[in-house]
Amino acid sequence: MKVRQNLYLDREISDALEALATGPGANKSRLVNDALADWLARRATRQVDDLFRHRLDRMSRDLAGIHRDVEVLLESLSLFVRYQLTVTAPLPVADVAAQAVGKARFEAFLNQVARQVAEGTRTLDPRAAVEDRK
Repeated sequence: MKVRQNLYLDREISDALEALATGPGANKSRLVNDALADWLARRATRQVDDLFRHRLDRMSRDLAGIHRDVEVLLESLSLFVRYQLTVTAPLPVADVAAQAVGKARFEAFLNQVARQVAEGTRTLDPRAAVEDRK
């Protein structure tokens, strides 16, 4: 059902509406109806944006911090690996005992990482350093 409305428009807006309505299949009512519907939809979108703006800003800051931490971690790891590879000589293939010790150390390392991930503890957490001193 359509409701009749009596509106007053500025002369320049009325002229522009008249020019748009001269095309085939166009009429003033449909043009005004569609324009008003679009405007109302954008207004509702703006209200939703205002509601989420603070939360999205906080999430963006948190994500930027995580990005920075990952970059520091990757750079530290790459420097350590480069240092380790340049300082440590490779083990000879015939030295089975040294390779067994290396495998055992690597397994211990993996177990420690798995344990800390499961417990939710971090080596670089400042609170962990305080607890270690106790």
